Amino acid sequence: MAENIVMPQLGESVTEGTISKWLVNIGDKIKKYEPVCEVITDKVNAEVPSTFSGTISEIVVQESETVPVGALICRIAVEEQASTPVESKTPAAAQDQGADDVTAQAAMSPRYSPAVLKLAQENNLDLSRMEGSGAAGRITRKDILEILQGKRQAVAAPVPKAEPPSPSKPSQPVESAREIPKPSGSVEALSAVHFPSNQADETIPVTAIRRTIAERMVKSKQEIPHAWLMVECDVTNLVRYRDRIKEEFKQKEGIHLTYLPFFIKSVVEALKEFPILNSQWANDHMIVKKAVHLSIAVATDQALFVPVIKNADQKSIFGLAKAIDELVKKARDGKLALEDITGGTFTVNNTGSFGSVLSAPIINPPQVAILSVEAIVKRPIVINNMIAVRDMMNICLSLDHRVLDGLVCGRFLKRVKQKIEGYGMETGLY
Repeated sequence: MAENIVMPQLGESVTEGTISKWLVNIGDKIKKYEPVCEVITDKVNAEVPSTFSGTISEIVVQESETVPVGALICRIAVEEQASTPVESKTPAAAQDQGADDVTAQAAMSPRYSPAVLKLAQENNLDLSRMEGSGAAGRITRKDILEILQGKRQAVAAPVPKAEPPSPSKPSQPVESAREIPKPSGSVEALSAVHFPSNQADETIPVTAIRRTIAERMVKSKQEIPHAWLMVECDVTNLVRYRDRIKEEFKQKEGIHLTYLPFFIKSVVEALKEFPILNSQWANDHMIVKKAVHLSIAVATDQALFVPVIKNADQKSIFGLAKAIDELVKKARDGKLALEDITGGTFTVNNTGSFGSVLSAPIINPPQVAILSVEAIVKRPIVINNMIAVRDMMNICLSLDHRVLDGLVCGRFLKRVKQKIEGYGMETGLY
């Protein structure tokens, strides 16, 4: 008997999921609790385990397809059916055989998803002349994009020989102008292919994660009256200190010592002095959070994640460096769990890692503030009426003006600046 595997609900408010990768193929034997696929939701990436032991009989949802929670994604033929004699067919078995026949007939006739059909029509591609990488040779959106990007050729099936032209009916050229082959240095290969004069624009579907980011950022800008403050910090002593100890730290602890743990340590200590910045807006009241769960922005090629360092105010610089390293690796490997991305009370965004010197970050609700640390650059600074070259950095604060005013935020930034500029050779890491 075939059992169904459905899209699970990975989080309280999750309504749909996207199959990012199948870990099994049709015909594979699988044990109970072994993962069958990887799923991306607007909350987290996770593996979907099998609830049965048996053989994968059908994969219903292809990679990159999004379906609602509870939708059928694959079928598994349970192991008990393997011992059923073929001769003693019950009506149910006959019904299963009929279903198998229907499945076989469906496999013989090509099926294309709406996204594949749309891309093919927009780019004048002949789907009948392509070979898919999906289950049972099904053409996926990824196949179309690889053809459009020139990573593979469109032709998969051999082209039948053309009949000699008859006098009454001139021969027609083979319609291969719509195929985009791989680049080739051969003049003969290039001359045999006609490139379309107008290349179509690439269409990128909105993933669940990207859609959630968009919705949250629009909501933040629409509902929160943003205001901004910026101060500059002289981090010369910190730069010298880190340069002196970073190699020893890497050999001893096995992780890189970046500037971010120092900045976060300064922020969480300042938050204990100005707890109103560690609060939430709740319409008719404000909630000041006692625990400091600090969110950090981690960008990947696909999306922006905001994992949370729990109880960040109780960690040393080393503890923060270790927590950052673990969360960044999880984010980039797609292994963040739901508890890793929930509960944040304040966010620090390291925009300086890609050279930014000034930014106005968008607040991540229900938080009421976000701080960005910018790039460290050498600048001439006047000290005691003399010009000196110092390592300088800007820190920028976005604040929710419903909760916070310039006075308290100015004092908060001033305290963060003092703590950052106070690092030096006497600073303890543990």
